[in-house]
Amino acid sequence: MAVESLNTVWFCLIGLLWAGYFVLEGFDFGVGILSRIVGRSDLERRVCINAIGPFWDGNEVWLLVAGGATFAAFPQWYATMFSGFYLALFLILAGLIVRGVSFEFRAKDKAPAWRNAWDWALFAGSLVPSLLWGVAFVDMVHGLDIGPGDRYLGGFGGLLSPVSVVGGIFSLLLLVFHGSAFLAAKVEGGLSSRIRVVSLTTGPAVVLVGSGLVTWLALDGLGRPSPASLPHQVPLALGAAALLILAWASVSVWQRRPLCAFFSSTVAVLLLVAAEFTALFPRVMVSTHPAWSLDIWNSASAHETLLVMTVVAAIFTPFVLAYQGWSYWVFRQRLRVPGSGAGARAGEAYSSDRSRGLSIQDGHSAS
Repeated sequence: MAVESLNTVWFCLIGLLWAGYFVLEGFDFGVGILSRIVGRSDLERRVCINAIGPFWDGNEVWLLVAGGATFAAFPQWYATMFSGFYLALFLILAGLIVRGVSFEFRAKDKAPAWRNAWDWALFAGSLVPSLLWGVAFVDMVHGLDIGPGDRYLGGFGGLLSPVSVVGGIFSLLLLVFHGSAFLAAKVEGGLSSRIRVVSLTTGPAVVLVGSGLVTWLALDGLGRPSPASLPHQVPLALGAAALLILAWASVSVWQRRPLCAFFSSTVAVLLLVAAEFTALFPRVMVSTHPAWSLDIWNSASAHETLLVMTVVAAIFTPFVLAYQGWSYWVFRQRLRVPGSGAGARAGEAYSSDRSRGLSIQDGHSAS
């Protein structure tokens, strides 16, 4: 019983880590995409980047911890997932690298062509993971061609089923909306009006595409046997609640309540991740051949390993959460494009670390 309990605990903890990643890194991705869409000048794009400047690298830690926890707690899940999604994960990793480099290199030269190139790199490095994460997570619950030895037997094309492609589109729209809600709550001045237009456009699109996706997955799940210990109605109810909250977030945008919209989109992302993991449980990866599905028992580490991990997590997790909460509190001020409104001062747009070239001084990035 103790073994089963720890297996369930770590399945839930990994779900929480992914939820934290998609909430925090999710708005980072959205802002990275929007910097090219709403930023009409170098200065406006700089302000978009500065809105996430103090947070983006800390938010990526959630991905590292989620991957590390999966490797330690469920090594077979980790092995099958990384072999099955090898090319997709490689593209995501390439996007994250290009994205991280763009933050560092953009301010190294004032030439417009140089900055424009790195702005596009940030756009692409944010768009690719936003799309592919949706594909991967829908595949995990919809089913992959996993055979004997827990090996993925399909190629990259096997990941791109019609429903997973819709999942990728939904993920992209969701994170753009989530990022626009964050940016609207963070930025003041003329830039905010363009952000609002994006939110008003993507909000209804997210609800529409999400409704189709949830319905598709629900109907597909009813048509085949499942060892899930939770009724199909649980993930369906969570998904429906997330869509209702996203609809409310769109209404909040219309009512010019950006903080309400951002908190609503945050709750919606959390509910969607909860829907994913409740649909999986007790499986961790679904195979199109039910006998070869991975679950929390046949993919887990030894009980002693899980016990040590639980103790370590209980000690260090509060410190990590406290530090990240402190950073958001310190950098809670809103940003304004210098000169965009009465009383605006050059230098009001800022970032967390001037030495990394992320601050604005008289309209130029500090070098």
